[in-house]
Amino acid sequence: MVLSRLKGAGPAVARQGLLIAFIVFMIGFGLVSERFLSLDNIASVLRQSTIIGVMALGVTIVVIGGNLDLSVGSMLSFSTVLVVDLHDKVGPEIGIPMMFAATLTLGAINGFLVGVMRLNSLIVTLGMLSAIQGLILIYSGGQNVDISNQSGTWFRVFGRESFMNIAVPIWIFLSLALILHLIMSYTPFGRRVFAVGGNPTASVFSGIKRSRVVFTTYMISAFCVGVAALILGSRVMGSQNTVGQGYELLVLAAVILGGTSLLGGAGNILKTVIGVLMLGFIQNGLLLMGQPYYTQWLVTWIVIILAVWLDVAAKRGKLFSPIA
Repeated sequence: MVLSRLKGAGPAVARQGLLIAFIVFMIGFGLVSERFLSLDNIASVLRQSTIIGVMALGVTIVVIGGNLDLSVGSMLSFSTVLVVDLHDKVGPEIGIPMMFAATLTLGAINGFLVGVMRLNSLIVTLGMLSAIQGLILIYSGGQNVDISNQSGTWFRVFGRESFMNIAVPIWIFLSLALILHLIMSYTPFGRRVFAVGGNPTASVFSGIKRSRVVFTTYMISAFCVGVAALILGSRVMGSQNTVGQGYELLVLAAVILGGTSLLGGAGNILKTVIGVLMLGFIQNGLLLMGQPYYTQWLVTWIVIILAVWLDVAAKRGKLFSPIA
């Protein structure tokens, strides 16, 4: 009996290892810095995590469907530059819908190439990353954009205001997470996404239109990027051409940290929220410890490798596989 328990400990650790590590991180950071567990710092981390969090929700659905989206960073740059630039040119009432229309068009291109044309999602979205960055430079002429009357516009509500003493970006993030969780858990579309990601061949024989499902997942991801751009543009009241550079790595780290399998067919929106918060608090703790900013990138790499290893270990039922 003892032996059987030891044999079963591997998968259990694989499933709960990241949560245990997060608790250890929280306790360790709390002991090192008195500010870490303060309400002000917790609120600050939650607010700063909303940009990555909102994008991670959409990418989670794409990954559950068996694909990747590495274009979200450049798409965020494009959408933020666009909504800020259009704010002064046509006003936020028209600029915001125009930004969403342009962002959804980019998502439709990804969805068409991956879902309908059946091209490799890694190659397509990696190529889109570069293409969109070039599109930004063409649109802006390489110049940064800013909102002229920052204190007199209602546009600031998305990134700078609070409701019931809670920042509006947090409300947006949690509300969107709840809506997408309900869609993925209790609707036929959600079941189709899991089926396509888990077994594409079987899903086709079951009558599921794979191309339509994949196309929709990329549209949802693009919509989430648009929401993130709305929050970021409203918070900064301006944008640089490379403001979203590197976000794709952080978003992917948060998604797999939340337990979504890169193999497709498994994942949970609410767990992605937890993964986003884990990543945010770890990065915040490193800064409070006095570590330089670039240390976060090294830790993010370690987190990705650890998360993928534990994901594969949980599927094969053991932490280590003997060398053939």
